[in-house]
Amino acid sequence: MKRIAIQGVKGCFHHAAVSRYFEGCDYQLMECSSFRYLADSVAKSNVDIGVMAIENTIAGTILTNYSLLSEYNLRIVGEVYMPIQHHLMALPGHKVQDIKEIYSHPMALLQCESFIEAHSNIKISKYSDTAAAAKYISQCKKKGLAAIASEDAAKEYGLEILYKNIQTIARNFTRFFVIKNFSKKENNFNKASLSFKILHTTGSLSQILSLISNLGINMTKIQSIPIIQRPWEYSFYVDIIFNSIKDYEMMKERIQKIPCLHQFSIMGEYKNGIIKS
Repeated sequence: MKRIAIQGVKGCFHHAAVSRYFEGCDYQLMECSSFRYLADSVAKSNVDIGVMAIENTIAGTILTNYSLLSEYNLRIVGEVYMPIQHHLMALPGHKVQDIKEIYSHPMALLQCESFIEAHSNIKISKYSDTAAAAKYISQCKKKGLAAIASEDAAKEYGLEILYKNIQTIARNFTRFFVIKNFSKKENNFNKASLSFKILHTTGSLSQILSLISNLGINMTKIQSIPIIQRPWEYSFYVDIIFNSIKDYEMMKERIQKIPCLHQFSIMGEYKNGIIKS
């Protein structure tokens, strides 16, 4: 039975991502209070696999998670895209006008900004996880509290949904990485995540992107992250999709010959995830 680490508790969106990616498999869930705890657990082999959110279509990229993947030298072995529907929930019998305070994860709060602005009289409090916020309200039994979380969380902790689908944009998705502390050489993949640093010279980034493009490889994401204690210098994270592994191998060979490039690494090779509503 696989041991899988997530950030959050049962009923959270990480749990839903595990259920989708590992559908039909037996697994044991390890609940982690933070992304660092998750990364550390995978790195130390306390679990077999980790599932970690990396970006959302409303809130954007979780930059610190890219840094954790690099810091702990973790490998990306898969990805899963999850539709995210946020709901306002409270103890049974509550109405929206009864709510004095809302708890949820900062990313969820950001994704529900319009709803929160429309209810500016309600206090907003950040919590470690959406489902953990629902669990807290269920356990403390205090009136006037609500959580923003998933329908699964409402069912798991016996809460009643007061408002459905309160995310600002209806088509809201989060991308999750499936991570390990090692990866076997696979031949059945069509996507890769790369990281590199470049010299701070004119046209250096353009050289790398042109090489990728000229080989007919599709770049689906580029993300820059500041290098700590080196102002205005950046690490770059790039996702690419390709039809031919031969073209990909050629790119790996040629890209390392570009003089301005340094600290090039492959974070993972895996199958492109499918977006399902």
